[in-house]
Amino acid sequence: MNTVNVFFAKPTLLSAGYRATIAIYKRLSSSLSEEIRRQNNIFDNEQKKQEESIGRVEKIEIEYEGPSDKATLVMNKNISTPFDCAKHLGETIADRSAVALLNNDTLWHMHKPLPDSCKLQFLHYNIPQPALVNKIFWRTCSFLLGAVANSAFKDDVKVQLHSFPSPNVRSGSFVYDVQVTLEDWRPTQNELKVLSIEMIKFCQQGHAIQCMDVSTDLALDLFRNNAHKYQQIPDIAAHNNGKITLFRAGHHIDISRGPMVTNTNHLGRITVANVIKLDTDIPGGPIYRFQGVALPRNIILNHFAYSLLEERARELNPGRIPGSQENFEDNSFVAQVTV
Repeated sequence: MNTVNVFFAKPTLLSAGYRATIAIYKRLSSSLSEEIRRQNNIFDNEQKKQEESIGRVEKIEIEYEGPSDKATLVMNKNISTPFDCAKHLGETIADRSAVALLNNDTLWHMHKPLPDSCKLQFLHYNIPQPALVNKIFWRTCSFLLGAVANSAFKDDVKVQLHSFPSPNVRSGSFVYDVQVTLEDWRPTQNELKVLSIEMIKFCQQGHAIQCMDVSTDLALDLFRNNAHKYQQIPDIAAHNNGKITLFRAGHHIDISRGPMVTNTNHLGRITVANVIKLDTDIPGGPIYRFQGVALPRNIILNHFAYSLLEERARELNPGRIPGSQENFEDNSFVAQVTV
C-alpha cells in the first residue's frame, strides 16, 4: 500500500503525524506548470482568433420565456450568450441559471454564443423536474474532479486524465478515471479529506466555465502530451463534424460533450469519497477511479442524510471501465433534451 508522500502539502495546515502520510497541494497553490501554461495560451489564442473572425455583427431576436413573464431581447449573433441574456433580465436569473433551453428542445451551455434567433428558457436546480439539470451538474462535477486530480500530485508522480463516463446520478457518485503511476495506492481518509477541501476551494473561486469548439488539429496540439486524449480525439471529432468541444474552468481545460453549469460556484457541499484502482488493459500505469458526491450550493441537506450519500459514493461506481472498449464522453456539443 502506498500512502506516503503522495501529495504536496501546506505544512501550516497539518500536524506532524498528518504530514507523515499526506502531502497535498501542488499547482493549485503554487505556480502553474509549463504544460498548463502552454494549453491555456493555445486556448486564449484560438478564442481571440474566433472572436476576430466574426466580422460584421448581425442582430438576432431572443424570445425569453420565464415562469411568469416574457421578453424579447435584441442580441448579437455568434457573440451574445444565454448568460448575456440572463444579465439583461436580472442578477437573480443570471446567478441561479444552470443551463439554457433553446426552442423547447435543446440544452445549451450558458457561455456558448447563440448562432441564431430562438426561444430561450433558463433551467435551475429548483424546477419541478430537475433530472436534466442534475445530469448537467453531475457532468460538471466530474470535469472539476479531473481538475483537482490533475493538480494534486507531486512532480515525481505522473498523472494523466483519461476520461469520465456519461453522468448517471442514480449511480451514487460522479467519476473521473485517471492514470497515476502508483502501483497500489489506497488513499487514507485524510488524503480524501484534503482532496475534498481542494475541490471545494477551487469551486469557491467562482470560475466561469467557458467552452469553445475547435478543429481536430488544434485539439491534438493542445493534448499532445496526454496519450489518452490524443488517441480519443479523432474518433470524437468523427462523430461531431470534425470539431472538438473544449471546456475551461480557471486554468483547467478538458474535452466533454457538454453542456455544463455556468460557474464553479454552483457547487456547494462536496466530498471526494473514494479512489479505487481499476482492472484495465490500458498501457502506461494503473487507472484509478476518483469518485465523489456533491450538492448545488442552494440545496441544503442535514448531516445524516448527506452522510448516507457519502457512504454510497464510496462503493465502486458501476460506470463502464475504460479499456479495449473506450469509455469517454462523445464531443457533440448540443445535447438534445430527449437524450
